[in-house]
Amino acid sequence: MSSSLFDAARACLDAATPADKLARTFAAADAFRRGELVIPGDAPAPEPVRMPGRPARPALVHPRELPRRGFGTREGLAAFIHAVAHIEFNAIDLAWDAAYRFRGLPPEFYADWIGVARDEARHFTLLRERLQQLGHDYGDFDAHNGLWEMAEKTAHDGLARMALVPRVLEARGLDVTPGMIAKLRSLGDTATVAILELILREEVAHVAAGSRWYRWYCARAGVGHAVRFRELLREYAGGVLHGPFNTDARLAAGFDADELLTLQAEAAATAP
Repeated sequence: MSSSLFDAARACLDAATPADKLARTFAAADAFRRGELVIPGDAPAPEPVRMPGRPARPALVHPRELPRRGFGTREGLAAFIHAVAHIEFNAIDLAWDAAYRFRGLPPEFYADWIGVARDEARHFTLLRERLQQLGHDYGDFDAHNGLWEMAEKTAHDGLARMALVPRVLEARGLDVTPGMIAKLRSLGDTATVAILELILREEVAHVAAGSRWYRWYCARAGVGHAVRFRELLREYAGGVLHGPFNTDARLAAGFDADELLTLQAEAAATAP
């Protein structure tokens, strides 16, 4: 493994199979924790990442092409877990992309996103094991590419990335996961509930990292975080905001009251 954090991050992004991406992620995170990866101050600009490494399956389709399934059947439960696993698999790449793409930042920035990458890899591992218990595996169901598409749109601007990927797309999990947990608990699926409860707790910290670095970027640029957040939502997030929002979790994740009001207003304005 290269001693450069940026080289290690790019290798994790390029890894195409789940086994390789997980192994590289855990190895790089451990190496960073041991102080074996350096953050070179003279590193060249990052190379474009058109698409991170991906396995041949799942097939990526438009979200409208994904069938709706209930939790009540074994197949429906497996499809649901697969959808969450796909989000976590994408989230590994999103964290590594933040560490790879944005240069010249405080060491704590890289520490945060490497830690997030490791957490997301652990989440994916738990969900994949649960899928296998149900007789399926990652790749058995179609999926979509919406998370990575937002990463491409914000590749030029760390401030926009921090505002929109952790705090809008990934934060959606804070809103919907409690309802999923309640439904699965009512069905007696304690195994999946335990995994989702762990993910929910840790995702609050991940979104909080996005909030922290979004505010850092705004302070450096001398812009008001609440006003800029509203501008970015209108520029990038049309059609992706959906309420209701988990106010308590979002407050714990670094949102303030003005930002929550903005989310609610923009979601209402773009609702079909």
